[in-house]
Amino acid sequence: MSTLYEQLGGEEGISAVVDSFYDRVLADDRVAHFFEDTDMQQQRAHQTQFLSSVAGGPVTYSGEEMDEAHDHLDIHQEHFEVIAELLEETMVEFDVDEDDRQAVLDAVAQYEDAIVQC
Repeated sequence: MSTLYEQLGGEEGISAVVDSFYDRVLADDRVAHFFEDTDMQQQRAHQTQFLSSVAGGPVTYSGEEMDEAHDHLDIHQEHFEVIAELLEETMVEFDVDEDDRQAVLDAVAQYEDAIVQC
């Protein structure tokens, strides 16, 4: 049985999803402002590493703790929901099946309390 990481196409597949995801995020006025002063090349690399890790890949996430990385951003529940919506739309674009999409969203949702600050 393959891991979710393998089902998503490994690092290359996840990286492609992340690139398209951030294109959507940066085009969405509801959340784009969170990334105004962000090195997007580094952000995309971190997100690829994070999603690879939570998807069961041979990757260990080495970024900041989620609460530390997000505590200065004033992220509300609705922002988290927009990000989840954009991530799901992106996975649909890449023909990720429903069970795998839900597994990714469930893995990300585990960090909701650390990310949502208000």
